[in-house]
Amino acid sequence: MQELQLGNITIDVEKKDIKNIHLSVYPPNGTVRIAAPESMELDTIRVFAINKLKWIKKQRATFKKQVRETPREYIEKESHYFQGERYLLNLIEQNAKPKVILKHKTMELYMRPNTTIAKRKSILDEWYRAEMKKIIPSLLEKWEKKIGVKADDFGIKLMRTKWGTCNIEAKRIWLNLELAKKPLICLEYILVHELVHLLERNHNDRFMRYMNEFMPKWRLHRDELNRLPFRHTDWKY
Repeated sequence: MQELQLGNITIDVEKKDIKNIHLSVYPPNGTVRIAAPESMELDTIRVFAINKLKWIKKQRATFKKQVRETPREYIEKESHYFQGERYLLNLIEQNAKPKVILKHKTMELYMRPNTTIAKRKSILDEWYRAEMKKIIPSLLEKWEKKIGVKADDFGIKLMRTKWGTCNIEAKRIWLNLELAKKPLICLEYILVHELVHLLERNHNDRFMRYMNEFMPKWRLHRDELNRLPFRHTDWKY
């Protein structure tokens, strides 16, 4: 991994076996990365980045203004979210297997006495993962049919800088666990985005045409997702 410095902006540069150069700015801190063909000179990459500097600054400013969630403490009456809806956490101690139940506007967390904060988080994360696994197969079937592609597998994990990724060779899609907390259409948008990568690897004009064809309002869904608060994180980028 190489670095470019444009003023106070550091750009991570990774050379890959690809045909086109690709620029990304990632939330929450506006990390800038460029993927470039292995044969491309660093000076050429620098010129490309300079030409995109206005766009880079705009994206970083958007992320800087975005609301951040406060750290979760997993205590009574704390706010938690599922599919864009707010629930108040209700802690219920019992000597039985932990579980989570949604009841009206309450998220009931059944746990053993003296359960630590770390364990409470783990219980909720596993519940979010299980709920996503229930939802995704039907969404995949719907969009695979519409787009005309087939993903061989999908996975769910907590990702630092991306809402989703697509391993094109393995035809495997990964989705960020945090999407369980966002409105369902946001999850659908990311799923469509990654499926379209099975038709076009890069975020080029062809990719945009596919997105416009299959999900005409994708920009509205993207903007909705980007307006929502980021999860609090102590990660360094």
